[in-house]
Amino acid sequence: MTAPSTWLRLPLSFDVARMQHDIDRFLPADWLAHFNTGAYENGWSVLPLRSSGGDARHIMSLDDVAYADTPHLAHCPYLRQVIAGFACDVGAARLMALDAGAVIREHRDPGTALADGVTRIHIPIRTSPQVLFRIDGEPVHFSAGHAWYMDASCRHAVENRGTAPRVHLVIDCVTNAWLEQLFASAGFVPKAPPKYGDASINDGNVQDIIERLRATGEPAVLARADQLAAIRRGVAA
Repeated sequence: MTAPSTWLRLPLSFDVARMQHDIDRFLPADWLAHFNTGAYENGWSVLPLRSSGGDARHIMSLDDVAYADTPHLAHCPYLRQVIAGFACDVGAARLMALDAGAVIREHRDPGTALADGVTRIHIPIRTSPQVLFRIDGEPVHFSAGHAWYMDASCRHAVENRGTAPRVHLVIDCVTNAWLEQLFASAGFVPKAPPKYGDASINDGNVQDIIERLRATGEPAVLARADQLAAIRRGVAA
């Protein structure tokens, strides 16, 4: 029996030079140190392109505050095209830089798998073969210019053993029929139906998914429920 997919390269590609041109306009002061300082070593920073309320100095979701473009995104014409090319609702979008020699320690992010409603997509803009994810112990390099999915509810860690910072565009998408079809075309093997409900994620049952997530009472899962709710508010706005 084929094992469920813990990571996947999606059939999408992007112009690396144009993405790099967009991000080169930012100054060091535009980047925010990641707030979870106990989770990494030697430099992990974020530049929000879409955030709660469109605040360029804020990287966490806020209850009852819809996601919106930040002023940074207005300076990134190609990245706006990249994000707009996802035919699904998009919540947070941010650039994430991992310094040379930096490590993100092993952890799990419950509620970010395709079936959980918030699907996290990585698009590497600057990277090298020395940048490796370890996903349930398997080393995986995400190559530049492609879209990659990782089931972040699995154990995963990241290390940058290269000599330059790694920069990814990271997009949180609301799972819908288009996204499910994209995954299917890439050979995705789904997990067993999640405990939060066995229906596909669509406009008709998003609220039910949110309520089921919140009913678990688990702090990390509650955070994902709040994120999904914020995305839904952003769409309504």
